[in-house]
Amino acid sequence: MCFGARARCIGYKLLILALISIIANILLYFPNGETRYASEHRLGRYVECLHGILGGGILILIPAAVFIGLHHDDCSGCFGHADCGKSCAMLSSALAAFIGLLGSGYCITISALGLSHGPYCSTHPERNWIYPFTQSSGGYLFEYSKWSECQEPHNIVHWNVTLFSILLVVGVIEFILCFIQIINGILGGLCGLCCSHEEAYAC
Repeated sequence: MCFGARARCIGYKLLILALISIIANILLYFPNGETRYASEHRLGRYVECLHGILGGGILILIPAAVFIGLHHDDCSGCFGHADCGKSCAMLSSALAAFIGLLGSGYCITISALGLSHGPYCSTHPERNWIYPFTQSSGGYLFEYSKWSECQEPHNIVHWNVTLFSILLVVGVIEFILCFIQIINGILGGLCGLCCSHEEAYAC
């Protein structure tokens, strides 16, 4: 078992997921590719929580960078002992993974709330904007015939459901990977990195 190589594999996966999360969150700000709704402050409350950019993005990039850079971290402060240094590095990766748990957990929570609450839209031309599906507690997700109630932005329900669902799935995967790395980091810290330098790059 190679704890260091596993950590770097997790790091690369988290890097890709974080980028997907950031892109999906940015797209939420521009329904149908239009910028005017953001400038007019006509976005849902959960769209503006930055859960994909901050939670599933930046707070995941931190542990991803730590995991990927493990081969540079020998923690030489452990009296110059290589084994001790490698164990120290693995334990620090477990702490970084905890940050990832917080970020992904935030992404999951806000995505679930965004899906349950529904989009902010206008149900009739030139009328006030509302949350028409708030009382359904997410039931609208399975009642496709009601999605047409939102007339502006066009197809906003499809847009929100798709992107919030992507962010929810990405957040869950990130959470699982970070949890695995906490276990991997603790075991690696206790047992030491068991790979040779060449094996450490195998993923």
